[in-house]
Amino acid sequence: MIHEVIQIQTEQSEAKLYTYVLDNSPEIDQNRKRPAVIICPGGGYVTTSDREAEPVAIQMNAMGFHVFILRYSVQPATFPTALTELATAVAYVRNRAEEWNIDANKVIVTGFSAGGHLAASLGVFWEREFLAERVKFDKDAYKPNGLILSYPVISSGVHAHQGSFQALLGDQQEELRERLSLEKQVNNQTPPTFLWHTFEDASVPVENSMLFAVALRKHNIPFELHIYPSGGHGLSLANEESMNVQNNFGIQEECQNWIDMAGVWIRNL
Repeated sequence: MIHEVIQIQTEQSEAKLYTYVLDNSPEIDQNRKRPAVIICPGGGYVTTSDREAEPVAIQMNAMGFHVFILRYSVQPATFPTALTELATAVAYVRNRAEEWNIDANKVIVTGFSAGGHLAASLGVFWEREFLAERVKFDKDAYKPNGLILSYPVISSGVHAHQGSFQALLGDQQEELRERLSLEKQVNNQTPPTFLWHTFEDASVPVENSMLFAVALRKHNIPFELHIYPSGGHGLSLANEESMNVQNNFGIQEECQNWIDMAGVWIRNL
């Protein structure tokens, strides 16, 4: 495995990309090309959660995927700093596809909570000129082939997670809040999407995933949506590997199969 920390530099900021790149073996398949999954942990645009980072990467490695964790800039950094970092990271990964045995047509961006907002932002904004002006790569280099959104922050309307938008926008609230309600930005260039949420989520209401799914349907973009009846916000893997021992939170057995279904979805893209 190639495990290293790469500095992702933009004109305004610097982020860290942690690699979990699997080796090919001549005993198995020396020429195997694998999907690449880039993880954006959640944290309300104030921090990036450990629980939604390496535990997820290891489980996705076990499913046969190369994985990357982006520790993107958070408060006091504001939009579009993290988005520029994510676009740059996607381009960096795709441009090393030959070296790392990556299927360049299966670069998937996945995000949790506010990290889901970041991932979805790349999905709806990747072809926009404001982003191209900030990223030193061609648009096709940072276009995601798919999105995996885990209990994502999407809407800035009545179902908004207010803290995420306060941290992301800073003093740009009035100017950008409507624009960053992502269900209103879905378009024909948005990639296929896998979403999951819980009905009981009291921090980021389930309507966030539902609104995004409805917008995808309107534009005839394929999606897979799973809504579990039970479970709070921030479950990650929903098992012992990602539980928060400080408050004994994070085990929800019926939600644990989301990652297996996401793996099937990736293989079928």
